[in-house]
Amino acid sequence: MYIYQIMSNSFGYLDIILLGMIAGFIILRLRSILGRKTGHESKVYPSFAEKEFSIPKNETKPIKENLDILEGKDKKEFLRGAEIAYESILTSFAVGDLIKLKSLLSSNMFSNFSDAIKSRNKEGIKSEFTFIGIKESSVEKYEKVRDDLFATVKFVAEVISVKKDKENKIIEGNPDKIKFVTDSWKFTRNIKQKGPNWYLSEIISK
Repeated sequence: MYIYQIMSNSFGYLDIILLGMIAGFIILRLRSILGRKTGHESKVYPSFAEKEFSIPKNETKPIKENLDILEGKDKKEFLRGAEIAYESILTSFAVGDLIKLKSLLSSNMFSNFSDAIKSRNKEGIKSEFTFIGIKESSVEKYEKVRDDLFATVKFVAEVISVKKDKENKIIEGNPDKIKFVTDSWKFTRNIKQKGPNWYLSEIISK
């Protein structure tokens, strides 16, 4: 009986030791596969990773544009646009492109340009025009009248302009001569209308 108890106790101790060894082996295997934590691992927050970051709309307020003056960067951008419009209007008029002219002219100016093109076509006059470039542009006058803005721009440009009759004879201009032209054009824009587009409203004769 005494021997049986000793053997039972021995087997109990052996079981505990074996279980401890197996547990230790499993822990070592897991550590070798998964690695150890060093305390410098990057933290991951799944709930934030799945969301897009966005700035609340109410945080930034749009800066109110001062339309009473035309200076600095706004003036430079306006003149750049005015120069493009000047070239586009002259070349579109020469080829009779009414669609392009309508997008650049006020209603009254479009009517005048349209009548001039119709009259030219009726008389069989051909217009040959080459725009060389703008030598100078400047804002002569700028004003705000209620909801309308007006800006008068002086252009000095180089062009080649020739008019020919039905028989293809030159009646005005020289195809081999570049000439300087000076124009003063008034542009307008209504601040309540959608879009920042300016339109030619008047050609000032001097």
